[in-house]
Amino acid sequence: MTGNRPRAPHRSTAQRRGDMLREVLAGNGDIAELAARFEVSVSTVRRDLQQLAEDGHIHRTYGGAVAGEHTVERTLDQKESGNRVQKEAIAQLAAAWVADGDVVLIDAGTTTGRLARHLRSRDGLTVITNSTTALRHLADAPGVELIVLGGRVRRPNGAILGPAGEDMLRRITPDRVFLGADGVHARDGLSCPSLEQAHAKELMARRGREVCVLADATKLGTSPFPYHALPERPWTLLTDAGADPGAVRAFTATELCTVVTA
Repeated sequence: MTGNRPRAPHRSTAQRRGDMLREVLAGNGDIAELAARFEVSVSTVRRDLQQLAEDGHIHRTYGGAVAGEHTVERTLDQKESGNRVQKEAIAQLAAAWVADGDVVLIDAGTTTGRLARHLRSRDGLTVITNSTTALRHLADAPGVELIVLGGRVRRPNGAILGPAGEDMLRRITPDRVFLGADGVHARDGLSCPSLEQAHAKELMARRGREVCVLADATKLGTSPFPYHALPERPWTLLTDAGADPGAVRAFTATELCTVVTA
């Protein structure tokens, strides 16, 4: 007999990890308390916390996890290893929004990189990018006119940044802009590891006729870095089906953001 205590509604692993991340960021990172809160085993909590730590959202401690003052920036390979299924679903959804003949601007990032890979077989497409990952996927795509924004390659995220690229951005008006993010906050916008990158993202958002941010559910409501890019015009957040409904409401309440789940 389980008694009269109501059971928590079933949630996917991605949804649970997103909720667990918010608990840790709020200061509730004890393993035993998290296990009781989510009605899962301690070993499941440990696995969830370890994945969140590998994704760069939190720091593991002996008895649980804490939110670091600022997250250490991870390499592209480290980012690529997390939430693969969710990123792939978001990238496929984003690719479906692109029509042959479009002029598309693709930002640096792992999910945006997956989007670039899905556009390899398109015809009559123009892609402008500051992403070394997108460049690698599209350099030999016969139906894609590829334009690379100028500047220096920033490590570890493979973004090409600098005044030359910004000067090029001011001369284009893409049909669609697809931005990546390390975290997305309803109030502050896209969390960025450097002020230079935050400025570049805001400029990209201003140039596009449509602006989409690609971010899996674990990034919603988080700001792992102290710099932010906030779109000043209506934009769309493309995320996965594991997105917490409360987090989604926070974005739609801003009236500038529309949320679409893959």
